[in-house]
Amino acid sequence: MSESVIADFVGKFNTSAAAGGAEPIRGRILLSKKRLVLATDSDKLTIPLSRIFDVAVGKVPPDFGAFFDSTVTIAFNTNSQRHIAAVEASDEKIEKFSTVLFKVLLNGTTMMVKHPAQIGGRVTGEEFYTAKLLLKRRKVVFKGSDTSFTVDLSTVTNFDQKKREIAGASREVLSVRHMQNGQAVTSLAAIDSARKMSLLGRYLRLEYSEITEELEDVELSEEETELLVAVYSADPGVSLAGILDKEPSQVTMMLNDLTEQDLIRDGTDSTQLTAKGRIIVSNKLEDVNV
Repeated sequence: MSESVIADFVGKFNTSAAAGGAEPIRGRILLSKKRLVLATDSDKLTIPLSRIFDVAVGKVPPDFGAFFDSTVTIAFNTNSQRHIAAVEASDEKIEKFSTVLFKVLLNGTTMMVKHPAQIGGRVTGEEFYTAKLLLKRRKVVFKGSDTSFTVDLSTVTNFDQKKREIAGASREVLSVRHMQNGQAVTSLAAIDSARKMSLLGRYLRLEYSEITEELEDVELSEEETELLVAVYSADPGVSLAGILDKEPSQVTMMLNDLTEQDLIRDGTDSTQLTAKGRIIVSNKLEDVNV
């Protein structure tokens, strides 16, 4: 590769573009800002990033399933045909590689955004403006020349994708409903490229599913949920026992239970919600605001 390499590791891979069976082969996986290369001592496959239209983490094509464990599956076009490549490595390497791959595919993408498009059920008068997309750990940043906003995925209650007419052109639009300052807010992000919108949707589902999967075994009483909402909304120094009208010792026991479930943690000035705790509160506040 003549350009700078941003990922380089040894793993196993196979691709439907190559001849032979489905058994993976060992080699180097190299990624730059322009291309992905799967290389062995005797051969290599170069995939321009502009040809990649889907990335799935942890999912393996049926023909490859018997051979792979921790994987990234990449769908791409070449010579008017669609192909897939499955890359296998350790959990840590796959997590890092998939994150870097999504960032190199999407960071810097120009989008048309409207924020907030709605506050609760009220449509705002905001207009679309141009912003650059920036992916961060469990966050998506839309950076405009004059203003920017961040969507924390732990506060998202719903997102969907549809086509809309914007500035005289039909564009793919991502609608994200999330909590901001205790209110349900809807933000819109539009892009001309269906390929990039599909990749962004895949990234959001991947990141969001990681958060929600952590909540599958969490069971809370109504009192515990109310305590989480109080932690979210109360100013530092305000008595949680006073808000809930309960004995301080009872609230302390509940806080200890919530800490053990990784829903709250001790902050610098006060008790704070974890990402898991924020999702529960977001869903609770969303129900109230509907």
